[in-house]
Amino acid sequence: MATNNFKKLLKKYLSIKGLDIIVYLNDGAIIELNKNRALVKNEIIIKDKNDRELRIQLSSIKSVELYAA
Repeated sequence: MATNNFKKLLKKYLSIKGLDIIVYLNDGAIIELNKNRALVKNEIIIKDKNDRELRIQLSSIKSVELYAA
């Protein structure tokens, strides 16, 4: 149940383009999400300027920080 609530909230926050989002992963990595981001199934998908794709599994996320830009 907590996973569904997290996913629902994350989907809402990802859709707000003026929101800066930083994701902390279980392996210690820190990823700042750019504005070109989407939640597809159980992954956050980010595309960079060179149209390269990065996929982050929701299960690998430890915490998320949100900042109003």
